[in-house]
Amino acid sequence: MRMLDFSAFYAQLATSRLHPWLETLPAQLALWSKTALHGEFKQWQKILANLPATRVSQIALADAVAFGQASDISAGETERIRFLLQQLKPWRKGPFQIHGIDIDTEWRSDWKWQRVLPHISDLTERLVLDVGCGSGYHLWRMRGAGARFVVGIDPSQLFYTQFQAIKHFNPDPQVNLLPIGIDDMPALKQFDTVFSMGVLYHRRSPLDFLQQLKQQLRPGGELVLETLVIEGDAQTVLVPGERYAKMRNVWFIPSTAALCHWLERLGFQDIKLVDLNHTSLDEQRATPWMENESLIDFLDPNDHSKTIEGYPAPLRAVVVARV
Repeated sequence: MRMLDFSAFYAQLATSRLHPWLETLPAQLALWSKTALHGEFKQWQKILANLPATRVSQIALADAVAFGQASDISAGETERIRFLLQQLKPWRKGPFQIHGIDIDTEWRSDWKWQRVLPHISDLTERLVLDVGCGSGYHLWRMRGAGARFVVGIDPSQLFYTQFQAIKHFNPDPQVNLLPIGIDDMPALKQFDTVFSMGVLYHRRSPLDFLQQLKQQLRPGGELVLETLVIEGDAQTVLVPGERYAKMRNVWFIPSTAALCHWLERLGFQDIKLVDLNHTSLDEQRATPWMENESLIDFLDPNDHSKTIEGYPAPLRAVVVARV
């Protein structure tokens, strides 16, 4: 089906310095397509197919991700689009505005972008990779900041579908999401900037993961890393028990000093801690578009400085470094 056709993306790779990726990627995505066509994903395809074609009078990417105005479409089309997009809940990263419809996601990812953007290299004309991009909110902001070609990777079928739903209203060929993980990528060493935001603590081997990120960067390229951290010295690393903030898949949470030490050991240069921020209940919360538990449910009800398990509450750092 249309959403599983990656031929236009392959054509772009063929004329770029990313062309060696064509040796492995088509076979990987062909296999993914065969295994994906069942269950919920098949239903999500039908939702995408039912999204109406609309005239998008304006596109905003510099300060938001907003495609079209309410006046572009009829009231009936508005309700149809709203109904279809709500079938793709939960929406976690955003927000998005589609023809005046506000997709109020669990995370105010725009706040994170505002913290990150002042500290990174100008993205104008850069080839950018976002590892663990979710439904792709930041891909659009990267494009809005001038990136020439943006690729996000995330193996989640739901996130891929949500991205395709948003891209339906702005089919920019320079913004792409692939349903694969970093383990599926060869060492391309060609991207100007690699982002990884909210992934490191989910990896069983964080140093191997950082090395994988490094292997995607060209010489002189920049890594933008955002992750959970704890307070402490260069030897401080939290290894939670079965859960951290109700998440099962949290393995290592380093101090900022330990994180910078890891990057140094792996050969990164110009390592800088540029932002440190406690996640607030306004930045991560349940909404009508994400009705599951959220941050308030993950914290000690009597002491919000701790998770419900008794660990330090989420503290997030942004580190930039070069290769």
